[in-house]
Amino acid sequence: MSPLPLPIDDPTLHYIPRRAVVDALTPNPTQRVTLIVAACYVVAIGILPILEKIIYPFKLLTVGMHEMSHALAGVLTCASVEKITLDPQEGGSTRMRGGIPAITLPAGYLGSSFIGACLIAVGFDTNASKVACLILAFFWILTLWWARSSWIAWATIAVMAALIIITWLVAHSVALRFLILFIGVMSCLYAIWDIVDDTLARKVNTSDASEYANIIGCCGSRFWGAFWLVISCVFFAAGLLVGIAVFKDDWDTQAARADDFLGGTP
Repeated sequence: MSPLPLPIDDPTLHYIPRRAVVDALTPNPTQRVTLIVAACYVVAIGILPILEKIIYPFKLLTVGMHEMSHALAGVLTCASVEKITLDPQEGGSTRMRGGIPAITLPAGYLGSSFIGACLIAVGFDTNASKVACLILAFFWILTLWWARSSWIAWATIAVMAALIIITWLVAHSVALRFLILFIGVMSCLYAIWDIVDDTLARKVNTSDASEYANIIGCCGSRFWGAFWLVISCVFFAAGLLVGIAVFKDDWDTQAARADDFLGGTP
């Protein structure tokens, strides 16, 4: 019986997987357009104050997603969620009993940035954006149950639902994925901005980071704020990379698949 051949240390064996990774993360023309649009969103949201009134409903939506993340973390840690409130001045609060504060407190910042990253990723593909809309609808209904006495919550979600329906029905739903992409970028950026504003730029004693530092009993609000900031930035970058790596279809393929979504046009 002949001995088994010894493995050959061939550099190309290591090169092939590396090349595959590079190819997967290299955007195609359709993805490059999506990246340019996402960059324009960042500029519009962060730099152009003239658009503040136009994107005001989206600001309220990100606040709602922040509070929803608190509430979902509470449910997962056996808390009883009593109420979610949204304020016209872009504030919000979640009242619950029980749960694990060490989990529920950071869930607002990290949960909304994670949701934003997921929406950024699916914003590269029309059908994935449609699936995301269905999932969002479930969580928005759940949020309305907790915030049923807040007319701001009802008005905000009504506006978002109308926008989703309109963009879903027009031009093979191309506008829908850019809407989802915008909501994702908005959610990530405002989570990052809130962390910086509440914990690094100025210390707010009632911020989630301050309460978290008091519960943990070590470090301080700025340390935890910086830690959450890094995680939120990683989420944002991961959303872009996942979108590039996973959703490679071009415009025509996405349009054809969008028409067939849930047994559409045969």
